[in-house]
Amino acid sequence: MLAKIIFGNLRHKPLHTALSVALLALSTGIIALLLSMQTQIEQKMERDLQEIDLVLGAKGSPLQLVLSAVYHLDAPTGNISMEDVQKIKRHPLVKQTIPLAYGDSYASFRIVGTDSNYVKKYDARLQRGRLFATDLEVVVGASVAQKTGLQLGQTFHSTHGEAAQGDIHEEHDYVVVGILEPTNTVLDQLILCTVGSVWTIHQPSEAESNHEGHDHEGHNDEEHDHEEHNHEAAEQELTALLVKFRSPMGIMTLPRMVNETTQMQAAVPALEINRLLGLMGIGTAALQALALAILVISGFSVFITLYNRLQERRYELALLRSLGCRKGQLFFLMIAEGFLLAILGFAGGHLLSRLGLAYVNQSSQAFHFAFQYDWVPTEAWLLLSSLLVGTLAALIPAWRAYRMDVSAALADPS
Repeated sequence: MLAKIIFGNLRHKPLHTALSVALLALSTGIIALLLSMQTQIEQKMERDLQEIDLVLGAKGSPLQLVLSAVYHLDAPTGNISMEDVQKIKRHPLVKQTIPLAYGDSYASFRIVGTDSNYVKKYDARLQRGRLFATDLEVVVGASVAQKTGLQLGQTFHSTHGEAAQGDIHEEHDYVVVGILEPTNTVLDQLILCTVGSVWTIHQPSEAESNHEGHDHEGHNDEEHDHEEHNHEAAEQELTALLVKFRSPMGIMTLPRMVNETTQMQAAVPALEINRLLGLMGIGTAALQALALAILVISGFSVFITLYNRLQERRYELALLRSLGCRKGQLFFLMIAEGFLLAILGFAGGHLLSRLGLAYVNQSSQAFHFAFQYDWVPTEAWLLLSSLLVGTLAALIPAWRAYRMDVSAALADPS
């Protein structure tokens, strides 16, 4: 019976009820959206960063280097020479290095030249096929296979750069030899091959070589050999190098040595990402503060709605008391109304947050990162906060209903 009374009271003035629910939904929706995005971004960055102590690349912005080499979200800062790379690989404090070479793409997905250690680092498994063994063989990530339709044995041409309208390298065919299982890491969005594949693709074509040969006519052989050597050396470059140290001493000594004595720059990804998340946190905190303010306002809206309803229904509540309803039941009745409004508001907010995630996924497809719609653990605190707001807003009306003078209310039905 009490449940019928509660729902009947909420339907009595639907506009007031809708306003209270809408304010609660708006505030909880904003907070839930921010919590979900922040949690998933941090989790993804942590997953993709595993066992990478240092990133080496061309001099420039260290954050850009980390974003391009670890997360593949930015353009690279340039190339580094194999001579500098070999020095780092031979350093006694270095346990493992993973080469990265890129510059081309297919259907806007980056093609990365690397070795098998890059696949092992993320514990990736093959869904079909095998790993690349020779140049121009590729293994595609799960998302790449799903969105492009690439199948085992299929060939394709790469596009220079990451724009879909770039120049196409039609003189070489990549062939798909493997497809990875979903890893929920950056590998899902990549096409992997040998470093030699990237070098082969960017070597001058036979026609260009013949043209260069004609240009060299009239020069002596020594000068010609010297230029050929320089051209070959220029081709043997990497875009970045991922480094893992044997001990913490590496992170204390190697970055400074690299930055001061080589043409490379060393970026500590953990520091750069913490700095980035800190900058993002400022904007997130401001939006959360705004949403909390709306949540407080929605609490006042619930309070006003319930309080006005109490004044209008004093006679009805007094009749309930005279028919045997106890004080505690009237108190529970008002608390339950506030509680129900809070649940409806949170449910609406949760739906709004997921619609927001869908919009973000649709508008940011270029980043090849999709937010999941799963429940985020921190949303449990948001649910408790919403219920607390609804309960507190109903306390004063509930207390007045509990202390109501039944004789006075029946004597004055107005």
